[in-house]
Amino acid sequence: MNILLFKQRGFSYLDTLIALFILSIAIVPALQALQTGIKAATIHESLTQQHYSITQRLENVLAEPYINLLNAAQAANNKSTPSSYSDPANQAVRILVYIALYDADTDPFIINDSNTDGDNNPFTGDTANLLWIKAIVQGTNISTETLIHR
Repeated sequence: MNILLFKQRGFSYLDTLIALFILSIAIVPALQALQTGIKAATIHESLTQQHYSITQRLENVLAEPYINLLNAAQAANNKSTPSSYSDPANQAVRILVYIALYDADTDPFIINDSNTDGDNNPFTGDTANLLWIKAIVQGTNISTETLIHR
């Protein structure tokens, strides 16, 4: 008895169609994941640039003489008025700089401090020894702040 064995050489048309169908189903989520990754990288780049911009602005403000900062805080007269160190209003990405007198009323580490006025609001005191400075990208929550003393 002579049995002929046929050896398959390559893929059949049906095998190719099934493979292409499986690939077409799998490629859609893969492309969506790639698109999400590209968007995330773009957003991260923008946030990083904004962070470095406000950090640079804060460093430039801190390099100013203390008397200039004190005058800017007294001109603003509160913690919610942007100082003269802020960007002009016509810029696309605007950095606002706030400078205010700070009397440390809510500092839990100071029991009796003669510089506090006792109202539990750190921005209402008349001390000129401590200033609060905050830089923020307008319209975002990206900010940095510090205290500076004479």
